[in-house]
Parts: sequence; C-alpha cells; structure tokens
Amino acid sequence: FQSLHIVMLGLDSAGKTTVLYRLKFNEFVNTVPTIGFNTEKIRLSNGTAKGISCHFWDVGGQEKLRPLWKSYSRCTDGIIYVVDSVDVDRLEEAKTELHKVTKFAENQGTPLLVIANKQDLPKSLPVAEIEKQLALHELTPSTTYHIQPACAIIGEGLTEGMDKLYEMILKRRKSLKQKKKR
Repeated sequence: FQSLHIVMLGLDSAGKTTVLYRLKFNEFVNTVPTIGFNTEKIRLSNGTAKGISCHFWDVGGQEKLRPLWKSYSRCTDGIIYVVDSVDVDRLEEAKTELHKVTKFAENQGTPLLVIANKQDLPKSLPVAEIEKQLALHELTPSTTYHIQPACAIIGEGLTEGMDKLYEMILKRRKSLKQKKKR
C-alpha cells in the first residue's frame, strides 16, 4: 500500500492538532482551534510503524463541524479519537460522538486508537476510567480498539499508539483478504 488514510477526531480542545504536528515535526507546535480540517502526509519516524507513510485528516471538533466527521471517516484505514483526560465534564459528550462515528456502516470494523491525552496533568483520569466512561466495551463487535495514555505536548505515548493502530490495520487487511479468497 502507498499510504494509510487516517482520520483524527475528538471534541474541540482535546489536542488533535497538537498530536498531528507532534507526529509530523516531533516537536510542540502552538495551535489555534481548527475550523474545518488540517491534512498532512507524514512518514512515521519511530516504532514498528517507522517508515510507514500516513495521510492524516485532522477534523475540527466543534459541535457545528461534527456532521462532517461522517464524510471524513468514510473508507479510512484507521480512526484516531483524541480525548482530553482532564475534561471529565465532557466525557459523556465524547462518548456519544465516538459511538456515533463507529456506528456508521462504512466504519464498521475500522481500527480505532483512542488517545487519552493530557495524562501529564495532575487531575487527569486514569486510562481504565476513561475506557469505562467511553464505554469502549460497547462498541460494535467488529471494532478493534486500543486506548493509549499520552501527552501530545511532549509526544509521550504517541509512538506506542501509532504502532498499535498500525498492527490493528494490518490484522484487518489480512482478515479482509482472507474473506475475499473464500
């Protein structure tokens, strides 16, 4: 394959754009709220996914932009869903939006990487609690997922998360190939 198509979603201020530019430049880039989307082609530079070319679509998370998520997540290889680990009051909203996205017919079975961002902050919820609050166990049975604690500002956890996502994408491609052969 030439390039993986990956869409990055999540509520506004979760840290999607910070994750994107940390992956691209391996440094912190000050960002402004995304109106619309950012797109970057990035060749991953670390981990087992090193050298893999990815086309990322980082779609704004404000409520008025969320209807766009459906068209951006169509026919994607993987979904990255970024969650603010400190913003406890919005976890229910984050859960609702995530479950909407994974229920679209086109996304059934698309590998999902949940990035529990801002884990460096003192009031951040532990990953197990975020997993529970997002009800990840209730996602469609065909959805494989991994939840990764991270701090996008310093890049912690992003390589591990991308490796897991890459692994899930490869596994899915293999099983889709086997289904075609039958």
